[in-house]
Amino acid sequence: MEIALEKGGHDTTRLVSNGCLDFHGRLADKAKTGGWKASPFIIMNEVVERLAFYAVAVSMVTYFVAEMHQSLPQAATHVTDWIGAAFVLTLLGAFLADSYLGRFKTIIIFSFIYGVGMVLLTLSASLDSLRPPPCTVKVCQPATTRQTGFLYAALALIALGTGGIKPCVSSFGADQFDEADQKEALKKYSFFNWFFFAINIGVLIGITLMVYVQVKKGFGWGFGVPTVAMGMSIVILASGMSFYRYQKPMGSAFTRFLQVLVVSVRNHFGGVEVQGRELYEVTTRESAIANARKLPHTRQYRFLDKAAIVSNQTEDITNPWRVCTVTQVEEFKSFIRVLPIWASTIALSLSFAQISTFFISQSFLTNRKLGHHFVIPPGSVPVFSAINALLLVPIYEIFIVPILRRYTGHHRGITSLQRMGVGLFVSIFALLSAALVEKKRLDHLAEPMSVFWLLPQFFLIGSAEVFTYVGQLEFFYDEATDGTRSLSSAMFLSEIGIGSWLSTALVKIVERTTGGEGKGWLQNSLNLSRLDYFYWLLTGINAVNFIVFLVVAWRYKGKGGSNGMVVDGGMIGEVGVKDERV
Repeated sequence: MEIALEKGGHDTTRLVSNGCLDFHGRLADKAKTGGWKASPFIIMNEVVERLAFYAVAVSMVTYFVAEMHQSLPQAATHVTDWIGAAFVLTLLGAFLADSYLGRFKTIIIFSFIYGVGMVLLTLSASLDSLRPPPCTVKVCQPATTRQTGFLYAALALIALGTGGIKPCVSSFGADQFDEADQKEALKKYSFFNWFFFAINIGVLIGITLMVYVQVKKGFGWGFGVPTVAMGMSIVILASGMSFYRYQKPMGSAFTRFLQVLVVSVRNHFGGVEVQGRELYEVTTRESAIANARKLPHTRQYRFLDKAAIVSNQTEDITNPWRVCTVTQVEEFKSFIRVLPIWASTIALSLSFAQISTFFISQSFLTNRKLGHHFVIPPGSVPVFSAINALLLVPIYEIFIVPILRRYTGHHRGITSLQRMGVGLFVSIFALLSAALVEKKRLDHLAEPMSVFWLLPQFFLIGSAEVFTYVGQLEFFYDEATDGTRSLSSAMFLSEIGIGSWLSTALVKIVERTTGGEGKGWLQNSLNLSRLDYFYWLLTGINAVNFIVFLVVAWRYKGKGGSNGMVVDGGMIGEVGVKDERV
C-alpha cells in the first residue's frame, strides 16, 4: 500500500488537515496529539475554574447584604451586573485569541488575572478594615467608598479573567479534533457534551462543598479555597502542553469585517453590480487569510459580494481595502448569518440569571433542614440544577442520541437548532413553576415550606440549559470559520452576560412601574414582595421568545443553505469565481 509522505519522511495521513501545530511548531500528528489524549487536561481545567467562579457567584448576594450592608434588590442587581460583565468580556478574550495570542496563551494569561482578582476578594473577606463593622440592633453602617472600591476592583479582575478564559476553552478543546477525520469529528460532538458535564461538576462542587466551607468557616475561607483551586487550574492546563494541538492566530476578524463593509459600500456607490460579474479569489491552496481554509461562495447577502469584484484593471488586488476575496466576504456573511439565532436565545439567559439572585433569595425563607442536624446552605440550593445536568448529559449521550439517530438519520440525533429549541421550550415551564411555587409560599407564610418545593424550577431551568447550552456550543462552532472560532464561542457566551444585564434592567423597570419602595413587586423583603408576578412576566417573555426562535430557526440558512431546523450541511455557491494570484 502506498503511504503519503511529507517532506522529511512523515506519514501525512497521520497529520491533521486543519493546520494545527504541536508544541514544537510542527504540523500536529494525530497519533501523538489531540483527541482524548489532550481533552482531559482541558476538561479538568474547566471543572476547577467553574468551581471557583460559582463558589463566588452564589455567595455574592449574601456577601453584599450581610457583609457590605446593601439592600437585596441592590445586591441582586450588582451580582447580575458583574456576571453580565464577565460574559460580555468574552468578546475581548475571543478577539485577542483569534487575532494575536492564540487560544492557549490567552487562557494562561487571563487565568493569572483571574487569580489576582480571587486573592483580592479573599483579602476583602478576611481583613476587617476592608468591610464595614457588623450591624448593631438599630444601625447598619454602610461600606465606605474605599471598601466598596476594593471589592469592585477584585470582582472586575475576576470578570476580566473569566471573560478571557471562557470563549477559548471550548474552542481550544474542539481544536483537538480534526473535522476532516470522520472518527475525530464524531468525538468532537461527544466532547461538547462531556465539556458541559465538566462545567456542572465544577458548579456542583462550587455550590456545595465550597459554600459549606463558607458557611462553617466564613467568607475568608469560602473565597480562599476557590483561590487555591484557581491556581491549580493553571497547573492542570499547563501539564498537557505536549499533547495539545495549537491553532495559529489569524489576524483581526473585526478588521476584515470592516474591510468588506467599506469596499462593498464604495463599489455600490460606484455603480458596481454583482449580476454577471466574476468574484475574486486567490489561486493558492489556502485563502488570503493567514492559516485559514477557503470558503465556498453563497448567494445570501449578495450586497456584500460587491466587495469581491475587481471594478477596474488598475485595482490593487493585494490591498483588502480595495478588493476582498470571496473567503473574506463569506467569513463576514457567516458572522452576520448567526446574529438572528443569537438574538432569539437571549431570553433563556435572562431567566437563568434568576438562579444566582431571586431563586437563592427564595431559599432563605424555606425550611432547609435535612434530618435533625444538617441545614442546606442557601448558596447550595442550585445543586438541584447542577445534579440534573449531571444526570441528563450521560443519559442523553449514551441512550437518547442513538435512538434519535435511528429515527432521524442525523449523526447527533437532532440538529443543534432543534436542541436549542427544546431548551427554550422547557424554560417556559421552569418560570411557570417558579411563579406557582412562590404564590404557594406567599399563601402559607405562617409555616415555611420545604426547600424541595423549589426543586421543579431548578430542575427545569437546568434541563433547559443542558439542551440549549450544548446546542449553542455545537451550532456556533460549526457555523464559525477558521478565523472566528473563539469569537463565535464568545458570541453565545455574551448572551449570558447580556441576559444578566437585561435582568438588572428588568428589575429596575419593575421596581419603578409597580409602585416603588414599600408597594412594588420587588422589595427588600420577599414576604412583602410579589415575586410571583415577576416570574409570570418572565414566563411570558420566554413564551414569546420561543415563538420568535421557531420563526428565525425555520428561516435560517446555514453554510449549506438548508433549513436549520431540519439538517446541517454545506452548500457551494452558484456565482462564478475568478482566480487571481496575489
